Amino acid sequence: MNKTTFTQNGAANYRLSTAQFAHLNLVEEESVRKRYSKTGSYHGVRPLRLPNRRLLWPDNAVESLFAANFGGEQ
Repeated sequence: MNKTTFTQNGAANYRLSTAQFAHLNLVEEESVRKRYSKTGSYHGVRPLRLPNRRLLWPDNAVESLFAANFGGEQ
C-alpha cells in the first residue's frame, strides 16, 4: 500500500495507537480492545487495521464520541 492510496482513502487522520486512544477517552487499553473484539468498533468509532495487525484510531474520535453522547454541547 503506497502513501497516496493511504491518504486517498481518508485514512490520513488515523494517527492514534490504541494506548493513545484509550488515554484520551479516559479508559484502559484493555477496555478498548475488548469492545473492538466484541463489536468491531469502540462505541461506533472504527479503527484502521494495519497489515501488521496493529490498530490506528482517528484523531478526531474524542470529539465524535463527545458529540454523540452529549449532543455537541460544550
